[in-house]
Amino acid sequence: MGVTSDLRTGDSGAQVNALQERLSELGYWIDGVDGEFGPHTEQAVIALQKAAGIDRDGIVGPATRTALDEGTVPSATSSGTAVEIDLERQLLLVVVDGAVEKVIHTSTGSGQPYEGSDGSERIATTPTGEYSVFRDVDAWDPGPYGALYRPKYFNGGIAVHGYPSVPAQPASKGCARVSLAAMDWLWEQGHMDVYSTVVVR
Repeated sequence: MGVTSDLRTGDSGAQVNALQERLSELGYWIDGVDGEFGPHTEQAVIALQKAAGIDRDGIVGPATRTALDEGTVPSATSSGTAVEIDLERQLLLVVVDGAVEKVIHTSTGSGQPYEGSDGSERIATTPTGEYSVFRDVDAWDPGPYGALYRPKYFNGGIAVHGYPSVPAQPASKGCARVSLAAMDWLWEQGHMDVYSTVVVR
């Protein structure tokens, strides 16, 4: 049984199960297939919507069902093994030997001005380029703008880290936010060990 009706947070049952299996099959990170449309399923749906260039509402409607049926997945620019942060689509891609293995919903620099910890005005950006993870903290790491969950730092104070809120639009001071459970998964799988390549594009 496929996904034939609109699905959203709070729904449960066989169609949600089918949705989760299809998202997982396509490589969208999801915290298990359990038939319950919770926050991780919503984030996987938003990731698919970002890849397809459709409204990022987290609801499985006609356009999202089409993207599921067509098997919409983003492609990598790296030919090797890296974590790619796609700023335009707000997606974090785990790339292994040039193939996208997992797609994770992320939220990066908002582009809005903010006051730096030294009192100067800065713009919240996630700079493009190729970097390496140089430090990580296996805990909540207190910082000048709040604590970051299990951060993997790749450019000064900029990290991929877990955060309780990962909106569909850019919202951070420059880091790439993912859900707490997705960050746990990145640690467990070893995709962002120190010296791993991070490409921001």
